[in-house]
Amino acid sequence: MAGTAALPGGAPVRVIAAPGTAGPHHPSVLVTGPLCHPAWVTSPPLPLTGERTLPGLAEENYWFRRHEAVYELFAPLCRDATVLEAGCGEGYGGQRLHDAGARIVVGVDCDGPTLAHLHTAYPALAPVRANLVALPLRDESVDVVVCSQVVEHLWDQPGFVGECARVLRPGGRLLISTPNRLTFPPGNIFHSRELDPAELVSLVGAALDVRRVLGVSHGPRLRRWEAQHGDLVGAQIARPPAEWDRELRELVGSVSAADFVVGEHAVDASLDLVVVAERP
Repeated sequence: MAGTAALPGGAPVRVIAAPGTAGPHHPSVLVTGPLCHPAWVTSPPLPLTGERTLPGLAEENYWFRRHEAVYELFAPLCRDATVLEAGCGEGYGGQRLHDAGARIVVGVDCDGPTLAHLHTAYPALAPVRANLVALPLRDESVDVVVCSQVVEHLWDQPGFVGECARVLRPGGRLLISTPNRLTFPPGNIFHSRELDPAELVSLVGAALDVRRVLGVSHGPRLRRWEAQHGDLVGAQIARPPAEWDRELRELVGSVSAADFVVGEHAVDASLDLVVVAERP
């Protein structure tokens, strides 16, 4: 159920209620931030800038599937839940959570054109434009916060985690993934601060109880390719896709989420880090 209301000062908001709730004063109702401007509805598809991964692009397929593997882990943990996706980006992840049975997926991002794309491409999701360190949600209003490949972009990482703790209900979960600073290639201009496993646990553990720490690694097929050809990530960033050789191009195009392993073994050597935390 959804309707409109107003914030102090008259700014329009979207009021989103879980199915079966009694009305706008029910504790499970979310009062979210400003509505998408109507002009955004005709916004074109997102350009590839390097800031975010997009689906449906051959040269991005490796990164998209690497992220998708984590959403496969997150999806069952969001079933029947009210979910906030913090830094929703293009929207493919939120849609995966919705398809897995989340009751509501609210996608928060600070970028207008990104939310415009999400609004048209994924109408089942609820887009909200806001700063992640000042979430326009009520205290204890969501069951799960999902943050995939976003925290490394933020200047105030402790402030964000504190906001996650505030909006989560008791027993609610924060599901977070981020590049492993120990293995991720340096120099990404969009990243504020990358984290190693101990740093991520310390960051999240300051506000929430960390339950699991996992790493994303290449599965057997990608490891076999690297044994013959060398570092797969390095091969992709060493030169533009137009200059890739046939073997690299074919491999990147064929990668699936099943080519990655998400587990608790050798986390320090993993590609990406995953933490599952709970609010006491």
